[in-house]
Amino acid sequence: MNLPFFIARRYLFSKKSHNAINIISIISVCGIAVATMAMVCVLSVFNGFGNIVEKTFGAFDPDLKIAAKKGKVFNWMNDDFQRALTLDGINMVSESLEENALFKYQDRQVPVVVKGVSDDFRLMTDMDALVIDGQFKLREDVVNYTTIGAGLALTLGLRVGFVNPIEIYAPKRNERINLANPVSAFTVGTIQLGGVFSLNQPNYDDQMAIVPIKLAREWFLYNDSTVTSLDVNLRQDVSVKTIKKEIRKIIGDDFWVMDRFEQQAESYRMLQIEKWVTFLILAFILLIAVFNVVGSLSMLIVEKKEDIDSLQNMGAATGLVSRVFLYEGWLIAFFGIMVGLVFGLALCLLQQHFGLLRLSNTPGAYIVDAYPVIVKFTDIVIVLAVVSAVSVLTVLYPVNNLKKKLNKI
Repeated sequence: MNLPFFIARRYLFSKKSHNAINIISIISVCGIAVATMAMVCVLSVFNGFGNIVEKTFGAFDPDLKIAAKKGKVFNWMNDDFQRALTLDGINMVSESLEENALFKYQDRQVPVVVKGVSDDFRLMTDMDALVIDGQFKLREDVVNYTTIGAGLALTLGLRVGFVNPIEIYAPKRNERINLANPVSAFTVGTIQLGGVFSLNQPNYDDQMAIVPIKLAREWFLYNDSTVTSLDVNLRQDVSVKTIKKEIRKIIGDDFWVMDRFEQQAESYRMLQIEKWVTFLILAFILLIAVFNVVGSLSMLIVEKKEDIDSLQNMGAATGLVSRVFLYEGWLIAFFGIMVGLVFGLALCLLQQHFGLLRLSNTPGAYIVDAYPVIVKFTDIVIVLAVVSAVSVLTVLYPVNNLKKKLNKI
């Protein structure tokens, strides 16, 4: 039998002569439990939001995106690209050409990012799920169509079905502006509105217009093999990491080969920063809660002075006596951690199934109506490790003070 642990367990559940010690011990357990529960819930909510971001961009971004490291555009009609893009596991490839232009509708005008795409773009993305008005189409008979972001449509005052076309002013490359006739420095064209999409991301919703790539090349004076990026769609049964490595090996170091996380690195990085900064703040709150354990142990040591003397008179070493109170502190922390984990996981489960905490009282105001929750095993391990480490280190303070006093006797 582990004697120090046995005594510590008796001390934990036995009634003290001073009721304040019991109250402080209960407060210590509750403080650690609440902090632990908050950590589990907060990390799980951030996981849920991360999953929503991944699904949203997954409907628009390709599995892999190839872009030039230097310069804006590149010519992909060469042997290396032909060999790389015929690897086993690649389902299809879509061309993309992005440039800045000016959209004008009646008396409103706004700078936009024109994204020219090939016909395969429809098959690679889930644009039908992103379109909130009209439909996604590039060309119908002899009419060219554009699908623009919701914020851009609002700025221009556009709705699907309006008869008047959008005017486009595309700057001519390598041509100086004639102050006497500034319009001569632009290629002027028109296009009809086919649909409006929403990604709930300002960079897309407020600036982007998707057009046929052939039309974009005409506006910006590029040849038929010039692109700003190649979008690669993979079969579901292949490894993105493996294909990415093989493509990079073939085409060389002059090109980026980006997976979905790398394409939206800023968004994912910001979400992770917010997640772990919030976790750090909760860790400081936990530290304050754990100091209740210090107060509880200090008062218990004073109350059990006669027991300490009795143990020493019976020949107990200083280490044995100090371990009694060390185990006492760890037991308080352990119960707090376990209660916090159980309640945290229970709350996450209830939120997943019933959506108790809602983002808005108006259904459909956001992408999801309730806070999304995804519990990850790695997060539970991190919470358990951090809370345990903070609790153990804090408990050492009163125990070391007791050891010093006992050594002086």
